[in-house]
Amino acid sequence: MDEETLNLSIRKFLKMVGINSQREIEHAVAKATADGTISGSEAFPAHVTLTVKGLNIDVKFDGEIRLQ
Repeated sequence: MDEETLNLSIRKFLKMVGINSQREIEHAVAKATADGTISGSEAFPAHVTLTVKGLNIDVKFDGEIRLQ
């Protein structure tokens, strides 16, 4: 196993997940605000599940998306 390759691979994966997740959330907030579905002062519970087949990883991370 090459530690540097592993580290770079994990960082690349997490960067892709972070950028795409942020984009999806921002688009959903913009649409819901434009539709009048939300006022823009809400907070929403959020969770992400990380699954890595072959390593038996299935972990849930909980958090909150606050608009104000």
